[in-house]
Amino acid sequence: MSDEQQSAGPPYWIALAGVLLGFAGGIFVSFLTAAVGSAFGSPALHPTPAVSIVSDFLFDAAFVGAALYLTLLRGWMGRRQFGYVRINWWLGLGALLLAAASYYLVTLAYSAVFSLHGTDRLPSGLGFQRSVWAAVAISVFVCVAAPVAEEFFFRGFLFGVLRQLRVRVGKRELGPWIAAVIVGVLFGLAHFDSADPQFLIPLGFLGFVLCILRWRTGSLYPGMALHSLNNCIALGINEAGWNGGQIVALCAVSLLSIALLTGPISRGVLSSRA
Repeated sequence: MSDEQQSAGPPYWIALAGVLLGFAGGIFVSFLTAAVGSAFGSPALHPTPAVSIVSDFLFDAAFVGAALYLTLLRGWMGRRQFGYVRINWWLGLGALLLAAASYYLVTLAYSAVFSLHGTDRLPSGLGFQRSVWAAVAISVFVCVAAPVAEEFFFRGFLFGVLRQLRVRVGKRELGPWIAAVIVGVLFGLAHFDSADPQFLIPLGFLGFVLCILRWRTGSLYPGMALHSLNNCIALGINEAGWNGGQIVALCAVSLLSIALLTGPISRGVLSSRA
């Protein structure tokens, strides 16, 4: 079924089904990875960094697989509905900068009001400081794989389904805004095991901002870029202690990798609203 034939949109229930199926699949692959790791000597309660990293990759992949099963295989959504749409670079850059400014200003205000201290760090079990290979694998996951997978699932799939909600107050259509709030809350909750509770609200707000960015530009790419840049900066500062040049290099390599991975998907799908 072509993108043009998919104008009716998917049913709302697949949003909940996608969350449940993705979570169930993620739990299954996590247990499977731990079992395989245990057979090769990894402690069950405190798995090795290699097992933890593989588990994280597969956990995100489970959500991507759930979304694909419920949409593409049934012909309910195509590349345009997911947001794989090419837009003018200046539009994407301007929207990204505006979204980034909104997120960081609100986060700074939140931190000041509630006197938050510390930083959002990776779980120690991932072993970023233990070896070069661990650092490379974690960088690939945090800066490339996670932005691609999470934007696909949360902003492409979940928001793509829920923004069809018809909630009108006067002459204003509030469906996309309500969808953005719902997805933002779910995005924050999805990080409960990798972030301290004090950071879940800012992460939820980031999820909301990324939804609005996806909606207003009609493309998933500005959100992927902002998500990756945010992760690169956090990783470079909080975990690696890198200087500005090293962080810029990490950002550039990550964005190039995302472009190479996802760019072919949007080939021939240009800048009309998804």
